[in-house]
This record gives sequence, structure tokens and C-alpha cells, in this order.
Amino acid sequence: MTAFLTALVFVVLAEMGDKTQLLAMAFATKYPWKVVMKGVFAATVFNHLLAVVVGAYLNEFIPLYYIQIAAALSFIVFGLWTIRGDELGDETSDSRHGPFWTVTIAFFLAEMGDKTQFATIALAAQFNAIIPIWLGTTTGMMLADGLGIVLGIVLNKKIPEKTMKWGAAIIFIAFGIFGLYEALAVQASGVSVSSSF
Repeated sequence: MTAFLTALVFVVLAEMGDKTQLLAMAFATKYPWKVVMKGVFAATVFNHLLAVVVGAYLNEFIPLYYIQIAAALSFIVFGLWTIRGDELGDETSDSRHGPFWTVTIAFFLAEMGDKTQFATIALAAQFNAIIPIWLGTTTGMMLADGLGIVLGIVLNKKIPEKTMKWGAAIIFIAFGIFGLYEALAVQASGVSVSSSF
């Protein structure tokens, strides 16, 4: 129980103001809240399971650098998509799962290499308890991102749709550019350090 509660509290605090909470808020201005919540839940369950089981070994198979680049580019694509607009609110029964998969994939990628994913790995190692940490971090993410979704809904009702659309797009693109900058800076510093030896 201690591992579960520690993981829950730690992740709620770490997630406040984090890019994934802002992402949930932005998606809540674009899609129905239930769809966003389901997408966030699915992404978190799988991402944090990955973190507690194979997160420590991920770099042996796929360098974190490439994962961060893919996540950053996806943010820019979602930002441009938001500006372009679409008819997802009026989807037919054939495409009703489009928003769910959009949220799930974007959120999963955003969590790759994020501080809450690293926290999950560290907590699982510290407590040597996979299931309680997995459940605790997932619950913590849902609480924090649920708050982000509520804020997104409230803002969407009080602020004009066009303003929200541009605000969400700017958030996506800004995180994409920042993510690219971070990944490239880390790679460049790694290259310069290795080249100096």
C-alpha cells in the first residue's frame, strides 16, 4: 500500500503543469471529454506498464533519442492539424474511433522519456514492486490529467472556439519544437563529448 500511495502522490505532483497535462487540456477543447479520458487512460496504462517492465532496457532496442524525435514531430503535426481543422466532431460511425486513437497515440508518445515515465521506472526499482507502482502511477496520471480535462472544458465554454483552436495548436507546436530542440541538444552534446575523447 505504501508503494501505491507514494507512486500516486509523486505522479500527481510531477504531472501538475507538465506537458501531458496540458496536452489533455488541449485535447479536451477539441474532442468529447469521455473520449479524451479513455485515450489518456489507455496510453497511460500501456506506457507505465512499459516503464515498470522494460523501461530500463528500452534504450537497448530503440534509442530514446529517436523516440523523443518522433514524439516532437507528432506534436507539430497535431498542432498543424488543429489549425487546419477537421470534421471529427461530426464523425460517422465508421470513423468514431479516430479521436480516441489520436489522443491515445499522442499521449503515449508524449509520455515517452517524460519525467513521470522516468519516475515510474525509479519508483519500481526503489520499491521492487511492479504492480503497486504501475497502479499508483496510472491512478496519479488519471487524477492530474482529469483535472486538465476539466480545465479544458471550462476554458472551451468561456473562450471563443477560434481562440481555443489557435491556443491548442500553439501548445502542440511549441511542445514539438521544444522537444526537437531538447533531443537535438542532448544528441549534439553527446556527439561533442564523444568527439573530444
